Amino acid sequence: MKSHSLKIGAIAVAAVLYVPMAVAGTWSLGASALYSTSPYKGGDEKVLPFPVINYDGESVYLQGLSAGYYLWKDQQNQLSLTAAYSPFGFKPSDDDYGYMKQLDRRRSTVMAGLRYRFSASWGIIRTEYLGDILNESNGFTADLAYLYPFTFDRLTLLPGIGAAWASGNQNDYYFGVSQSESRRSGLNQYQADDGWSPYLEMTAVYALTDSWHASVMARYTRLNSEVKDSPMVNANSTTTVGVGLTYRF
Repeated sequence: MKSHSLKIGAIAVAAVLYVPMAVAGTWSLGASALYSTSPYKGGDEKVLPFPVINYDGESVYLQGLSAGYYLWKDQQNQLSLTAAYSPFGFKPSDDDYGYMKQLDRRRSTVMAGLRYRFSASWGIIRTEYLGDILNESNGFTADLAYLYPFTFDRLTLLPGIGAAWASGNQNDYYFGVSQSESRRSGLNQYQADDGWSPYLEMTAVYALTDSWHASVMARYTRLNSEVKDSPMVNANSTTTVGVGLTYRF
């Protein structure tokens, strides 16, 4: 399987959605792996293993591939400044198709901004607004989701429905085809605009013991028309599945 970077879920935080947060003031360590289908023509599926380091303090937190600082935190509200690594990119040399190899590389980046989570008896609202801080795409992303937890003894299920938005710069960097790329590859020139991609997700966390927790996450994302219409793309959707095992201190 080739090391072909691709979008995992809506944005980089999809890589950490299924990782259970640590209890306040405690640490969790473990290992995780994500599998995702590629939206690109000739792109192979991607498996991304990564270590899990979780910490949830009064002011700061670490969660999978993201970290943040709380601006507001109580039993219902969590508003934070956050930064997350986004494994969203395209490496032409790893693509199966010769004409795709003629395109420019799209690199992964770090996204930073605001994240907010509201918890109540009727469910959880999760939202965020992030921007590229490494000047790769100069784009912005947003996410809005509703989730409702079900608890059965040691098993917690967290189904959710949401939508992810990407700005024109974000979509165009990863899915647009410039004039020079069009000449080299033969693909039509294409400029992408902003768009929303709806998704469904399910997270399951099982407490093996008081300290050991196993987790599974699955997300199905329906790609927006700005992505689907790109000559680089031959998919209508992407699927992400993640597994993890953590030990809570």
